[in-house]
Order: sequence, then C-alpha cells, then structure tokens
Amino acid sequence: MGVGKSTVGALVAERLGCAYRDTDDDIVAAEGRSIADIFVEEGEPAFRALEKEAVRVALAGHDGVLALGGGSVLDAGTRALLAGHQVVYLSMDVEEAVQRTGLNVARPLLAVNPRKQWRELMEARRHLYTEVARAVVATDGRTPDEVAQAVLDALELKEA
Repeated sequence: MGVGKSTVGALVAERLGCAYRDTDDDIVAAEGRSIADIFVEEGEPAFRALEKEAVRVALAGHDGVLALGGGSVLDAGTRALLAGHQVVYLSMDVEEAVQRTGLNVARPLLAVNPRKQWRELMEARRHLYTEVARAVVATDGRTPDEVAQAVLDALELKEA
C-alpha cells in the first residue's frame, strides 16, 4: 500500500516492452466504483472475493507485468497461483509508508491511526509477501526509475 507498485509496474513493463495491468484497476472498472466505496458499501470480505477473482482472471489471461493489491496474498489459493510466477515484493519502512499514504481516505485500511494500522498490516502480511516473492526490492529513498531498475536486476531481466 503506497509502495509504488502501479508506477513501478508500468515502468518495468515499458522497459521490458510488454503490457502492464493492475488488478485494482480491473476491480474498479468491473464494479464501476472505487475500492474505498466497495469497502464501505460491502465490507472487506466482499472486496477480497472480488480481488481473488480479479487476480485469477489476470494471471490466466495476462502475459506482461501484473500489479496486485497488497491484500491479495491473504488468500491461500492466490498464493498458490503465484507460485509459478516471478513475483517481486516491493518493501518500505513505516515512516515512508505513512509519508506516501498519509491519511488518504482512498486507503480504507489506513483510515485511523495510519502508523499503527500499517505496522499491523505488515506484521500480518510480510511473511506472506516473502513466501510468494522471488525477490524483495526496497523502495525507501529510491525514485520509481531506480526501483524499476532494481526489479529488473533482481529478476535478471534485460530491457527490450
């Protein structure tokens, strides 16, 4: 959340000469409303079901760089689907996360006390991110271009 997955994903795809897709964008397009609205109107479990299906469809039909929402790894089935893919976990520390996300209402899981909530989310998720990741790339203090290059380097991929 706020790590730059959309920006970095698009840069990596551009450098590889392939398509970019974001499952959060897929959900918003399919539902015709924001993720925050889905959380408020239907709750997190309903959103997670939509997210699970969006990831499944994207993995089955997309052949480029795919950005996933931070909570997608909470589902064991999704983690199993990711096992055969080159997954990169973009990491950052709490201070940078709060600086990047602030109190943004578009991030429903950080609506109250963002530092505490971010830490709790990361404590619950970090092991899942590392479980599915082939590489971990720190984003702290780096520009999106630097992170994109670090991703390519970590996966030993060459630009197109």
